[in-house]
Amino acid sequence: MNRLAIAILLGLSGLLLYVVAVVALADFVIGLHWTVQALYYLVTGLVWAIPISWLMRWAARGRAPAGDAREG
Repeated sequence: MNRLAIAILLGLSGLLLYVVAVVALADFVIGLHWTVQALYYLVTGLVWAIPISWLMRWAARGRAPAGDAREG
């Protein structure tokens, strides 16, 4: 299995687990002040991008750059 396939499987399963956790924790935030809710949704809406970017960089590592003579 190549890096891209592993990254896709890890990314999708990790994102699914992250969404389930965020939704489950949101129940505790619902009754709080609106600014706390906004901060929670802002942070949780952006935090997922960090591990996904690491995963994308890892999956792309070792591949020939675009326009490289080794392609084709």
